[in-house]
Amino acid sequence: MKKLVVLGGGESGVGTAILAKEKDYQVFVSDFGAIKQQYKEELNKLAILFEENKHTEELILDADIIVKSPGIPDKAPIIKKAKEKQLKIIGEIEFAYLYSKSKIIGITGSNGKTTTTLLMHHILQQSGVKAAMGGNVGKSYARIIAEGLDFDWTVLELSSFQLDSIETFSPDIAMILNITKDHLDRYEYKIENYIQSKFLITKNLKEGQCFLYNTHNEATVDYLNRHDSLKKYAIGVDQNDFMDGKFILPNSNFEFDMSNSSLRGIHNYFNAYCAALAAYKTGLVTEKQIQEALNSFVNAPHRLEKVAIYNGIEFVNDSKATNVDSVYYALQSMTKPTILILGGVDKGNDYNEILDFVQSKVKAIVAMGTDNSPILNYFPEKGIHTISTNSLDEAINESIKLAKSGDVVLLSPACASFDLFNNYEDRGDQFRTKILTLTKSN
Repeated sequence: MKKLVVLGGGESGVGTAILAKEKDYQVFVSDFGAIKQQYKEELNKLAILFEENKHTEELILDADIIVKSPGIPDKAPIIKKAKEKQLKIIGEIEFAYLYSKSKIIGITGSNGKTTTTLLMHHILQQSGVKAAMGGNVGKSYARIIAEGLDFDWTVLELSSFQLDSIETFSPDIAMILNITKDHLDRYEYKIENYIQSKFLITKNLKEGQCFLYNTHNEATVDYLNRHDSLKKYAIGVDQNDFMDGKFILPNSNFEFDMSNSSLRGIHNYFNAYCAALAAYKTGLVTEKQIQEALNSFVNAPHRLEKVAIYNGIEFVNDSKATNVDSVYYALQSMTKPTILILGGVDKGNDYNEILDFVQSKVKAIVAMGTDNSPILNYFPEKGIHTISTNSLDEAINESIKLAKSGDVVLLSPACASFDLFNNYEDRGDQFRTKILTLTKSN
């Protein structure tokens, strides 16, 4: 019996362990941190051995194969030692793919992955296609395979970390939505390394497979221009084709209309176009079914989520906007005077990228964080009214003072959240709760 060690005891690692046990491996799970109770219970139920808060080298380095979770970088000491021993190391996506029978739609990009994955799955399901969804959202890919249900298509959200450890994985339809500076700490602070990771989704494409890309994304287009061999698989999507929220897919005469969709902004029209085109390319979905699914789709929270109207002021929760590029798209979609709540743990943001929209659409910026100096050092000297706050309560109160009826208060921070919150979800949940409490007391 082959020995398989799983590094990481989160959703990815536990899904891998369950699948490996099913495939008759001798499985051991090792996590350098704590493992959540729900996952420990699952492992115990299946009699899978595990350890937490440590890596026992003699157990790990005795493996025939190591499957590492995406959060573990190659520079981790245990990975370096495994490589020195020339042990086989793959990721969960690759391991699950070895046992996959369904066709695959793989979606990556710096922004918009989750929205597009959820929408893609919604279109297929609503149209009667047997479709699973997982990867970086919902269930791990390995867990989907382990459950053994019969799916025609699997829709996977894929981060660069997940793509870094693939070998043979090849989606039938791939998407690279966009590439902007993100996670550079993992890639030696070199954008070219990050771009290369994203393009690994195209690494094994073969005849009959394709990938969609954004013709207005400079990093993507530059990479393609330097790699001619990929062009035969590439389908460019031009945002000029859907600026007004209406679009027609190639080889179709049907005009899709986003006016009844909950998705807002050109970036979301792009996401919708890609999902619609991929669904159409499966050959299992009609244009009418796609339109109905676009109309009925409800996006995940914290993504330009309309929370409430209080004293005529609209409050929008875009807490998922943890980089400047996301804020750019949020501001692009704003049609009313906006109070922008910005701030948190700055990732070395270049606020020049949003300056034009801030100057034309934003009445004031409310900086929120334990260190607001990057924001305070930039916007006031550009003539933007900027206020510094150190808590969410204070930021909301100042925003209400600055706004008047007909304005929007937009929480779109451009920063990580862990100075004041557990994560971006916690930040968005607290914002929503506080605004809804205000509206109820009014």
